[in-house]
Amino acid sequence: MTPFVTLHVWRVPRRAVPRALARMALDRSRLRATPGVRFAKLLGTGTGDGFGPTDADPTRYAALVVWSGADAAAGFATTPVARAWERLATGQVRIDLRPLASRGRWSGAEPFGDPPRDPAEGPVLALTRARLRPRRAVTFWRAVPPVAAAVAAAPGVLARFGIGEAPIGWQGTVSVWRNTADLVEFAYRHPEHRAAILRTPTEGWYTEDLFARFAVLGVIGDRKVVGWSDGGERGRA
Repeated sequence: MTPFVTLHVWRVPRRAVPRALARMALDRSRLRATPGVRFAKLLGTGTGDGFGPTDADPTRYAALVVWSGADAAAGFATTPVARAWERLATGQVRIDLRPLASRGRWSGAEPFGDPPRDPAEGPVLALTRARLRPRRAVTFWRAVPPVAAAVAAAPGVLARFGIGEAPIGWQGTVSVWRNTADLVEFAYRHPEHRAAILRTPTEGWYTEDLFARFAVLGVIGDRKVVGWSDGGERGRA
């Protein structure tokens, strides 16, 4: 059965950053222990323009959760973890997702299984994450800015930001696209991104990596928390 996935993002005021960092330490195990949760990651976020401490956004946090079904996910708002983050947040958004494709591993697991490659209408979300090899980190960081700039200007991109399990070395990206065609056009035909893909096997940047694509089933809350642009007209004249 295809899992049901939710992405929760919270914006907190600067005065609440110490409490948010404490919650990051306390809530990882509590989130994984929530009934109906198959896989979960509590994440920091960044601008997506680069990786490392200078790109981190200490006022925004996220949780990616794989559920046994939509009914289990519906109860998240009443859990201690969700309530704690809601008390801290000045804005929050939840994005409901259905896996369309997944390749690779995350913490040794294949959290999204082997989803059927059904066509998706409407917005799609792409998620990448990787664990960097320390000796290859510098060359990876140098390769990021041109690709990040290309994503920011790409036609059809609705939102983008960085994610990370740690400030250095455990990082990824989330991007939301107007439709599958726009995502595919960028991923496989944009020269900067294609060059980065071709370099990956030879550079040996990662000890573990994952790429997944999802249909966006619904968006609940304040889209500005993830910088959502409904027009998706970035990069157009």
